[in-house]
Amino acid sequence: MSMNRTRPAGRHDQHRPDAVPPQRRRTPQRMLRPHHWFAERLLAVLSGQRPVHWMLGHTIGEAYDQLAELAPATPLRARGARPVVRQCHGAQPAPGVVEACASIAAGEQVRAMAFRLEQGPDLRWRCAAVELGIPTPPRTTPPTGSNRSVAPGRSGD
Repeated sequence: MSMNRTRPAGRHDQHRPDAVPPQRRRTPQRMLRPHHWFAERLLAVLSGQRPVHWMLGHTIGEAYDQLAELAPATPLRARGARPVVRQCHGAQPAPGVVEACASIAAGEQVRAMAFRLEQGPDLRWRCAAVELGIPTPPRTTPPTGSNRSVAPGRSGD
């Protein structure tokens, strides 16, 4: 019994396929830069989607304490809309350091988040600091030292 390895078992005709179409090359998805990856992780913690300890191995110094202080208030949570990272920009002021800022959008609200990443001797990036730009409520009283002029001896009702 002759085994022909070019055709399926039980097939006896001599017809061969014309050409096999080229297979789509599977290229790995473009690697996210560390500041993009951290922006997503920080957003998940600060919006209440993940617990603070999720960042335990990814923080150094006071960053974990900052997250533990900020996270219970879930400052980036919005009603109705899930917050997303709209833009994220990073700068490298020194080798092994990235300072980044991200704009977080949730519905009509847009907030800012800034953070610093440092690369350790094991070449892993870790968050070293986090700051949030939380909008302040509008003032109801004029600031002190306003340009309003008041005549001497009269109160400025």
